[in-house]
Amino acid sequence: MRHVTYKPEMVCARAIDYDLDEEGRIYNLKFEAGCNGNLKAIGRLLEGTDARRAAELLRGNDCRGRGTSCADQLARSIEESLSQMN
Repeated sequence: MRHVTYKPEMVCARAIDYDLDEEGRIYNLKFEAGCNGNLKAIGRLLEGTDARRAAELLRGNDCRGRGTSCADQLARSIEESLSQMN
């Protein structure tokens, strides 16, 4: 299991923490700050999910015209982490 801590940019969340198992599934996803209820829901929905599929679904999600969002930042983090695992 690999632990990831990611510092998102241009969003309210200050950090994204999660674990990736050897098969590329997401566990223990937590956001520091941001929209608490929504981000907790994302963590619950993605528990045990294939990380590549999660990144595909979340990539490009926009918040308030920023060109990114907490979900999009998570997708970027996942893609970066997966590329380092291969």
